[in-house]
This record gives sequence, structure tokens and C-alpha cells, in this order.
Amino acid sequence: MIALRNVYFDYPGGITALSNVNYTIREGVTVVVGPNGSGKTTLLKVAGLLYKPSRGSVSVDGVEFWAQPSDVRVRIRRNIVYVHDNPVMVTGSVAENIAYGLILRGMGKSEALEEAYRFLADLRLGWLASRNSKNLSSGEAQLVSLIRALILKPRCLLLDEPTSNLDPDRRKVFVKLIKDYEGILVVATNDYGLASKIADRIVVMRDGRIASTDGVELLAGI
Repeated sequence: MIALRNVYFDYPGGITALSNVNYTIREGVTVVVGPNGSGKTTLLKVAGLLYKPSRGSVSVDGVEFWAQPSDVRVRIRRNIVYVHDNPVMVTGSVAENIAYGLILRGMGKSEALEEAYRFLADLRLGWLASRNSKNLSSGEAQLVSLIRALILKPRCLLLDEPTSNLDPDRRKVFVKLIKDYEGILVVATNDYGLASKIADRIVVMRDGRIASTDGVELLAGI
């Protein structure tokens, strides 16, 4: 689990994005909703260990992350993957993009590519494997970015606005991928339809604070 305690985050210029956030992210799907500028993305980046809080602490399984030496932080980070809302594709095919993270983690290129092809085939997306990443639509790039993260089998996956460019067919693929994922999953979105399909818990953000952790009940009343 990832525990945020009394977390504040200030951007340069004195802009406070998070104020006194206290929340524990547990196994299952946590969806974070809220208006633009409410702090959703910053919350994900702090929980994903990409941003160090200005104040407060972030602990992973009881270990205070930012108090650890760099080698321990690297080891903890390997199990947590953040997927940006505007994914960057490396030059090459879709299979090469999906294999990229495996190669960075020490797997040989041929083995990583074989794993990427197999992973896509299992998802019935083998037709994407040889596509040039430069020719992908924004929705296809979002889907490939998610698959590139999933193949690493992270214990925790954080997704920022993952369906913003998906058409209905690819959205169905996305929902299946999420439902099949086992671990800690955090999704920031304003897509309430998606939230109702995948969420175990819904956190509502407003003005950099957690306004409610009863979002599932709130959504049921909409």
C-alpha cells in the first residue's frame, strides 16, 4: 500500500497543488475524479514517487520513501509505474515500444520482443505489433502506452486520463485490461462512466484537497 500523510506540494512560484492530503492507496482500483486543476495529476505523481512532497511523507508498505538512500528508492520505484496522459513513443514498431521497458530492465532485445509479440497476441492485438509507432492515432498510442506498462507487471500502476482519446472499441479493450490487472491501480479521470465500470473506490479532489472518499456512493446517486 502507498500511504500519504499530511502531504503538501508546491510548484515554483508558490502555487500550492496539494494541501494536507491524507490517504492510503490499497489493492484494487482507486479512481480519482475532480475538475481540472483540482490536483489529480499532482496527486498521482506524488503517489507514484515522481514528485517529492514539499511537506509530509509518502510510505510504501510502511517504508517512508523519501527518507531512504537512493539505491533503496530505485528498488521500490521498480514496482510502481506511472503512465502519462500524453504518451511518448520511441522510434520503431509497436512491439519495439512494448519491449522497451523490458530491455531497460535488463532483458535481452530478442527475448523482450518475443515477449511483446506474445503479450499482444494474448490480447488479440497482434495486428498492432508491426505498426510504426509514428503512425499511431492518439488513442492507439494511449493503448500501447498502457500495454507497455502492463508487460512490466508492476505492483502499482497509475494512469492519468487514460481514455481521453480512446474510441469505443479501444475503450472496451482498456476496460478489460484494467479488470484483468491484479495489484494497486490508481486512475485519474473525469470520465464518470469509466469510473462506474472499474472503481472499487472513488476519491473526489477539489482545490488540492481530498473532498470525499465516498465517491462510489456519490456516483451511484447520479
